[in-house]
Amino acid sequence: MKKTVVIGASDNPERYAYKATIALQRRNHEVIPIGIQDGEINGIKILKEKVDIDNVDTITLYVGPKNQPFWFEYILGLKPKRVIFNPGTENPEFEQLLQQNNIETVEGCTLVMLSIGNY
Repeated sequence: MKKTVVIGASDNPERYAYKATIALQRRNHEVIPIGIQDGEINGIKILKEKVDIDNVDTITLYVGPKNQPFWFEYILGLKPKRVIFNPGTENPEFEQLLQQNNIETVEGCTLVMLSIGNY
């Protein structure tokens, strides 16, 4: 299973970050939701701090490009194997920075990837 950090997590069931957290959990991936507000998703506390996390396989982004610079250093420091840019989060500048640091970038939808089995 792939340890996945969801950046932009929300306890609002209508948000895609919420839906992705649930879908990841249901498929037995270890999921760590991080957001800017307190909350919980299906028993998992949303972290508001940029905590150290070891052995991160995937970071899935639900933060728009204008708010991503706040996360650049943190994401690079986690050294994930890949970062998924969900629809609306695409950012060529950040993607290039990640690739320069040997981190795979994927423009795709986490929910779709999970549903078709290519996560």
